[in-house]
Amino acid sequence: MSVATKLQSPVKPLSEGRVVLGPGGNRFRVLEEARRKKEGSEKPRQQPRKTPSEVPEAIVRNNLSFESSCSSDSSSSGSSVKMVNSKGRVKRNGLKPVKVVPDGVEVPAKRCDWITPNSDPLYTSFHDEEWGVPVHDDKKLFELLVLSQALAELSWPTILNNRDIFRKLFDNFDPSSVSKFTEKKLLSLKASGGTLLSEPKLRAVIENAKQMLKVQQEFGSFSNYCWSFVNHKPMRNGFRYARQVPVKTPKGEVISKDLMQRGFRCVGPTVIYSFMQAAGLVNDHLLTCFRFQECNSNIEKDLKAKTQEKEVLTNPLEQNTCLSHN
Repeated sequence: MSVATKLQSPVKPLSEGRVVLGPGGNRFRVLEEARRKKEGSEKPRQQPRKTPSEVPEAIVRNNLSFESSCSSDSSSSGSSVKMVNSKGRVKRNGLKPVKVVPDGVEVPAKRCDWITPNSDPLYTSFHDEEWGVPVHDDKKLFELLVLSQALAELSWPTILNNRDIFRKLFDNFDPSSVSKFTEKKLLSLKASGGTLLSEPKLRAVIENAKQMLKVQQEFGSFSNYCWSFVNHKPMRNGFRYARQVPVKTPKGEVISKDLMQRGFRCVGPTVIYSFMQAAGLVNDHLLTCFRFQECNSNIEKDLKAKTQEKEVLTNPLEQNTCLSHN
């Protein structure tokens, strides 16, 4: 064997990887890869995250029972309660808080918005007992007409506090008596009641009393005249807010125009609509006011009573006509 053959190095197998230099210098990446493999084998395996479909049925049942208990508690207490679902999210049951009134505590009645706890007691009583109630008595209608005319110079609380003075000045609002007031009586009224009504208003009251007697002769009563404009049935507006209540209406303008043509004074559309509200020709109580339904129920009772009276009067007449024909 020759020396060349002895010095020849053995051939390495092809299975060994080629040594590659790293970017940091003459270091072998083979060592790094071996170290990484060793560290990876020592780390514990992470368990795969369970999907919602793989959640045990016992946990789902517990969450459902918790939600149902929360909803039952919220329905019994009437308050807004937070609930947690299976995903951990917080949700509300959507119930609004309710004010609980203890037993034996009287809840004040809801009135129209212009009546407040600070309102004059006479004004509140007028709202609760008179305003919006249908009136058919001529003296009462004449009184409300005069008081409505006074609204141009005074407020309702002031008028109601001086109501007795008005009744003394105008002989308890008897139109036949007021129509006979002379100039001397007018001067005495001006001296005693000048602080309440001006002279033009006092003269208008006397003149309106004279014209009212003429209306009574023509229509039988001032009540029949007034109620004929609304077909003898109160009007119902059913407003929800005070800002919706008008100060005058087309119906009030028609009545005002007719009164002026008959010689009445100080009976503009605003005055007449205030008169209609006070005399019950129109029910302008708000829907939220307890008097709205009460006035309507009283109206229905009156209408039933009137229809029954008409039936009682018509039945004997029909029987008499049948007997005459026989």
